[in-house]
Amino acid sequence: MFKKILIANRGEIATRIIRTCREMGILTVALYTAADRDSLHVRLADEVRMLQSPNRYGDADEVLAIAKATGVEAIHPGYGFLAEEADFAERCAAEGIVFIGPPPNVIRTLRDKMDAMETVKRAGYRVPVYVDLADAGADEERLHRAAEEIGYPLVVKSARGGRGRGARVVMRADKLMEAARAARHEAELIYGDDHLFLEKVIAPSHYLAVQVLADAHGNIVHLGEREGSLLRHNQKLIEESPSPSLNDAQRVALWQAAVDIARLFNFQNTGAVEFLVDGAGNFHFTEMKARIQIEHGVSEMISGMDIVREQILIAAGEPVSRTQDQIRLEGWAMQCRINAEDPWNDYLPSPGRLTRFRIPQGPSVRVDTYGYVGCAIPERFDPLLANLLVRASDRAMCLSRLSRALMEFRVVGVQTNIALHKQVIQHPAFVSGKYDTNFMARFRFDVSANTSQEVCRDLVAMTAVAYLLRRRIAEPVVPERVKSGWHRSARRLPS
Repeated sequence: MFKKILIANRGEIATRIIRTCREMGILTVALYTAADRDSLHVRLADEVRMLQSPNRYGDADEVLAIAKATGVEAIHPGYGFLAEEADFAERCAAEGIVFIGPPPNVIRTLRDKMDAMETVKRAGYRVPVYVDLADAGADEERLHRAAEEIGYPLVVKSARGGRGRGARVVMRADKLMEAARAARHEAELIYGDDHLFLEKVIAPSHYLAVQVLADAHGNIVHLGEREGSLLRHNQKLIEESPSPSLNDAQRVALWQAAVDIARLFNFQNTGAVEFLVDGAGNFHFTEMKARIQIEHGVSEMISGMDIVREQILIAAGEPVSRTQDQIRLEGWAMQCRINAEDPWNDYLPSPGRLTRFRIPQGPSVRVDTYGYVGCAIPERFDPLLANLLVRASDRAMCLSRLSRALMEFRVVGVQTNIALHKQVIQHPAFVSGKYDTNFMARFRFDVSANTSQEVCRDLVAMTAVAYLLRRRIAEPVVPERVKSGWHRSARRLPS
């Protein structure tokens, strides 16, 4: 087993990885930038190294140099940055450092979304209708011709980014060029590749992902599916498992399809096989994420498995710790993505310093975060502040527990989307479990439901406590005469 691991990431995922490493007796080296100096992952790691490169966590040269200087045996990339960079994984191997993730050839295959869909299509599975824009470039006429070929509505997508960053939904032809320019710019900025394709929108639909674990010994297991149909800006707002949109027969079929598809690619380590499910209940493979996901905690809550631990064991050559028959998927789990952003101001990022940070607790409540009182929330990174996860025996109890946890969550110093989550989980469509990928397009946040009263109540309480403490310090102390003589305890003078 590894003795020391470098974590090439930041924020809540770095904190999450450090905690599992500590339980496994593995030393950790954390990276940070000036903006991340206050992050909890910097406080928890055994060693820390500051990044100097303007490319920060995405600079492969500096990350490898630090890895060699600190004598680590492995690098965990988390998600984003270098997590799906096949060249980086190859360079790690060349330096004798284990990359905790899929092999480079698997990463490279899965990063080409259209090739991956073609491979799955040849195996007999459905995929969305799409058109490659590799030769179209910025040619407006050819772009419109390609769009007419599949029809509206459609999605302009990055060939490397899939359904995440670099994707734009287009409802009408007059919006196509604007969406294509924005998607191309974002894809180039995030992935260093502006290759786009068009994909026919499947609507209504459900966005499902099946978590898989695979080792070098040919073992592949799944940890059930997650429903992530509540999307805002192509990011999953709330995720739950199991999916309320599937029946038992569909569920089993989806699990088997995910395992078969993972085997098609000779997949290893952890990943998620993602599908769109249409109104008729048909599965359409869209992509496979060759990394750990932000939502991995949902699968951990219902399976009882530590996915980060499994990643490390698999990378060290060990088999998956449980067979499929030994994995018990029990209860219901939900996750809310808590962002430092302002719902009352077009969801703009809300950097600042946390002056109050009370996280919810209680049975089966978990918060993955890098924040604490005094921590600075930077403006240059993703606004994700925390993942709030809850688990219960059934969906109704899980929803009730999530509501209670959101009520307990208090953040002062920055704005968050907690108020948005409170409104979403009270919506009849979500409560009934009858929602799809169109839910957030129709949902309207009630801006009048400001949390200012809660914040004011907190500030009043904090001010009262501060006043009493200051008064105690300022008041003189005199001895008190009691029947038995002079008492050594003190009594404060009356005001």
